[in-house]
Amino acid sequence: MPNSAQAYNRLMSDHYQCFKARRERLLAIMAAAGGGVAVIPNAQEKLRNRDSHFPFRADSYFHYLSGFPEPEAVLLLVAGETKKESLLFCRDKDPEKEVWDGFRYGPAAAPGHFGVDAAHSIKEFDEKLVELLAAHPSLWYSLGHDAEFDARISRAINALRAQARSGRRAPTTVHDVHAALDAMRQIKGVEEIALMRRAADISASAHRRAMRASAPGKFEYQIEAELLCEFRASGSQAPAYNSIVAGGANACVLHYVGNSQPLKDGELLLIDAACELDGYAADITRTFPINGRFSGPQADVYDLVLDAQAAAIAAIRPGAAFNDGHEAALAVIVRGLIDLKLLAGSVDGVIESEAYKRFYMHRTSHWLGLDVHDAGEVKRGEHWKTLEAGMVLTVEPGCYIRAADDIPAAFHNIGVRIEDDALVTSDGCDLLTDAAPKTIADIEALMRDGR
Repeated sequence: MPNSAQAYNRLMSDHYQCFKARRERLLAIMAAAGGGVAVIPNAQEKLRNRDSHFPFRADSYFHYLSGFPEPEAVLLLVAGETKKESLLFCRDKDPEKEVWDGFRYGPAAAPGHFGVDAAHSIKEFDEKLVELLAAHPSLWYSLGHDAEFDARISRAINALRAQARSGRRAPTTVHDVHAALDAMRQIKGVEEIALMRRAADISASAHRRAMRASAPGKFEYQIEAELLCEFRASGSQAPAYNSIVAGGANACVLHYVGNSQPLKDGELLLIDAACELDGYAADITRTFPINGRFSGPQADVYDLVLDAQAAAIAAIRPGAAFNDGHEAALAVIVRGLIDLKLLAGSVDGVIESEAYKRFYMHRTSHWLGLDVHDAGEVKRGEHWKTLEAGMVLTVEPGCYIRAADDIPAAFHNIGVRIEDDALVTSDGCDLLTDAAPKTIADIEALMRDGR
């Protein structure tokens, strides 16, 4: 069993202690700011069509603090002058509905399983919210995140305003609870890193499987099926995002998800796909030749992107700015595009004019965690976020050369992106996803030997 699987299994044996610790950290932040009541609702079930729902996925903030897996739930954290407590509101036990839709914890069992101080029926939430807000001057809530729940909060506040003559007051201060949680979520704990390593290993296995399965004449959706099979067979609950399986010219469409075209001999296949495990995402992109052998121009562009990624990875370390990796990758790509005579001029001139955006139009990194594009600022004003140990970000330079009259035919429709997930460590970074082959020699060997 891989080390990531062992760490994951150890984590699961004491899984819910980490949620309690996070709640205590948020309560301490609230207390330092004068206390109050934090309201964190879970996501709602969404109708797909008629009486069929999309698979339920918990709200990331709610999951981060509770681990509670059911819809129709709300977490309240109360930071009072003398007492701090966490309250969960959830569905009641209902044996008849459980026959149809599955097990429910119910308010009686939830505290023992999830470590909250108390649990109540979701039917009591609105009344309890008014009671708690009347006793605390500050509300910690993220307005605009959920319009329907915003209205629910407004009703509670207006109910208190209507009782002003009886001495009850609505909160006079509103804090954005997501802002506090974003800062917490940016630094991953030991348990989060274990989950992300496991998600990365499963995703890397899926990419190796896809490389072995690819061949001219197959369809993009058949390769997508190989990815999905590996995700689910290894214990992942779902893909972390819609898989991109893009052959030939489709690789030059950044968010291509049609995955419906046949794979052609002599073209490249770009796959951007990864799984989610217990809420945590991996994010991997690999590009490889459908027939197992890179052509000369394909290899030239591929090695250029690989060199750009290496430059970006070398720039990731504590104290560096979030954008340092992008600037390092961009300089390499621009120099390479000039050398390949796809751009003209000096490196500085091309960067200043942004002529490179014809071939490289996205940034090199984003945060990764519970969300694929995870929470947290990358820039405030003119200042980029400083990297710290425990942060996780992607490193994904690319080069996309569409067919055009001023582009040599040998470079037409070459789209290359290489993406890995980097954990910032005390002295640099650790690539969580490097089990997915990415050098030309390793890719060609896997495709040759795997077949």
